[in-house]
Amino acid sequence: MNGLVTRNTGSSYLVKTDNGEEISCKIKGKFRLKGIRTTNPVAVGDRVEVTRADDGSAYITSISPRKNYIIRRASNLSKEAHILAANIDQAFLIVTLAHPVTSTTFIDRFLSTAEAYRIPAVIVINKVDLLTGDDDRELLNAVTYLYRSIGYGVIHTSALTGEGVDELRAAMKGKITLLSGNSGVGKSSLINDVIPGLDLRTAEISHTHLTGMHTTTFSEMFPLPQGGYLIDTPGVKGFGTIDYDKYEVAHFFPEIFRISSDCRYGNCTHTHEPGCAVLQALDENRIAASRYASYLSILEDIDHEKYRKGY
Repeated sequence: MNGLVTRNTGSSYLVKTDNGEEISCKIKGKFRLKGIRTTNPVAVGDRVEVTRADDGSAYITSISPRKNYIIRRASNLSKEAHILAANIDQAFLIVTLAHPVTSTTFIDRFLSTAEAYRIPAVIVINKVDLLTGDDDRELLNAVTYLYRSIGYGVIHTSALTGEGVDELRAAMKGKITLLSGNSGVGKSSLINDVIPGLDLRTAEISHTHLTGMHTTTFSEMFPLPQGGYLIDTPGVKGFGTIDYDKYEVAHFFPEIFRISSDCRYGNCTHTHEPGCAVLQALDENRIAASRYASYLSILEDIDHEKYRKGY
């Protein structure tokens, strides 16, 4: 029988079959290890084939070809990456500008990953109710302008007041949407607003470190009342570079890629070369310094990884 993977607990998978039955499944040992370079060969959003054993247990025996997927660097150093979800239409990154602060480097790494896997991304700035001072509102406007000028959608929300929740629902209607973000940005609270009655567990911010405490420990897919699905993912601390070529990184920063067509050299890294249109644009403030710094940080990661591997 065939079905859709709706939950990944790490040790088992919940599959909703095409006839509406929900089955807890495992995967065969050989299947789990054969040619796999990620910590989870099966991901939420995968279409799979399920076979029942004589004892009634169920196993995933094959995965249908994926339309796409999105990954992050795995904490397990023996593996390359962890697949957050597969076959998604869009990815929403939940961020906060206060309590806690989401770094622009984290935002840019997420966006570059989405670009690399050709997944449209939207930035959701949550907890805007906390941005009451003039400096706070100026920061909100600046961040919003920056990413909208690049071409990304930006939505302002407050799980506390309900601001922007209707806009969020409308943007998700009829689509499979992945939600990601650092712990503590209010992701679970927003999901509870978008899907009334779901009642996901939420947690308070650590006042000592101004960071969030994990409330989601595995990826799970929920049907939306307005049609479509929402995929909730565990809070992530960072996005590492996954198999990036240093000459391709600029492709995943849309504004840098557009300007790079005017560089003198086709293999320009936009770091030191004469006739670099990107460096000129940076000097002229046509590229944000924060975005360029994020670009450089990925190049540094690539060089560090090559040094670590000895080539």
